Amino acid sequence: MVDVSGRCAIFVFPSKNVLCRKMRSCTPDFIGKYGVVLPILLGNTELRTIRNIIMIERIHQIEDVKEGSVFLFGARQTGKTTLLLKLFPHSRFYDLLETDVYERMHRNPSLLRQELANANKGEIVIIDEIQLIPELLNEVHWLITRQDIHFILSGSSARKLKRKGVNSLGGRAVRNILYPLVSAEIPDFDLIKAVNRGMLPTHYLAGNERTLMKRLQAYVSVYLKEEIAAEALVRKLSSFSRFMEIAALTDGEMVNYSNIAQDCGIDAKTVKEYFSILEETLVGYMIPAFTHTVKRRLNQAPRFYYFDVSLPNYLLHRHQMQPGSDDFGHAFEHLMIQEIVAYLGYHDVEGVLSYWHTYNGYEVDAILGDGEVAIEFKSSKEVQSKHLRGLKAFKEEHPDARLIIVSLDAAPRLFHEVEVLPANSFLKKLWDGEIFRREHP
Repeated sequence: MVDVSGRCAIFVFPSKNVLCRKMRSCTPDFIGKYGVVLPILLGNTELRTIRNIIMIERIHQIEDVKEGSVFLFGARQTGKTTLLLKLFPHSRFYDLLETDVYERMHRNPSLLRQELANANKGEIVIIDEIQLIPELLNEVHWLITRQDIHFILSGSSARKLKRKGVNSLGGRAVRNILYPLVSAEIPDFDLIKAVNRGMLPTHYLAGNERTLMKRLQAYVSVYLKEEIAAEALVRKLSSFSRFMEIAALTDGEMVNYSNIAQDCGIDAKTVKEYFSILEETLVGYMIPAFTHTVKRRLNQAPRFYYFDVSLPNYLLHRHQMQPGSDDFGHAFEHLMIQEIVAYLGYHDVEGVLSYWHTYNGYEVDAILGDGEVAIEFKSSKEVQSKHLRGLKAFKEEHPDARLIIVSLDAAPRLFHEVEVLPANSFLKKLWDGEIFRREHP
């Protein structure tokens, strides 16, 4: 540990090797509670004082690697690399973003098998950015079956690994996802900041608005250049860039491929492919419609959400939003959905989140399970009867449903059989398992 004073920071490394092998950039993905603590750069490149460094402990601990190998997926800058360094500081670490490592492994993938010939049974080996050299998966497969090595294969895109001819490991590696930060990980969580900045570590922790805007611009630019253009995923990058903006306009809304195609000047088939690219590169996901029909006809189209609210904020030029505006309301709903998605993902609960929308205009933002919990999000400072319309309609068809409306109310209350929960209270209950819990056998 180096203790310093003034406008500088502190560095803590669990071993000398970490410093040598991993100083990928000066701006961290994530500020860890243990292992690696790196400086947060301000806009003028000066460093924060040590007093202002925020200590964050991630919820996801990659426990599955104790039993076998793991794919760890997550969008760029969610903090995969730093988490791996913190959790496994002494494990062998192949970083495919390091030019020399990439070149020799790309030239001769069998080097991996040679270098791990004497690895112990159950030893954990990490390959970071595995999608850069999918051919390594043949060697990984051999090492798993012959030497029982436990691999963590991290990456920011599953698309290249789904191509024909790429070894999928035959179910020998379970899929894990690292999401952006969540409220339960952040001391003194600031809801207004999260709605405006999103929950990517470098965005939420940015020193000022100018720095935040630069990071968002760089994020989208790098995604377009390295994920889309470099992989030749689309013919016209300008069309895809326009599509991302239109997708932001429909963020949290039912997907209408024909309307989006018309707005983008492309055909509906291409729009579907573009959405598929966003999903497979982990930049967005679809929330399906609740389809259990009782009386009212239901819309079946899914809703699309970017993986972090910072992206639609940036693409739609939503800045410094305050409660009371329509923009804040949209971003508020997105952040709540984002937290639910992360909670369910970290608890290995799949296929239980949907939304409810009838042809005659009733809707509920989030349905959990088979209608067990119905949740509406309103960024109002005081929930009123008019806000309960959708929940009441849902209750008519699903009388046993628990009804919740998440708002900016000052305190929790019960209003016409609906639980009114302030956003921070809802988030705490969510992560404490008091909103929805499904036990595994």
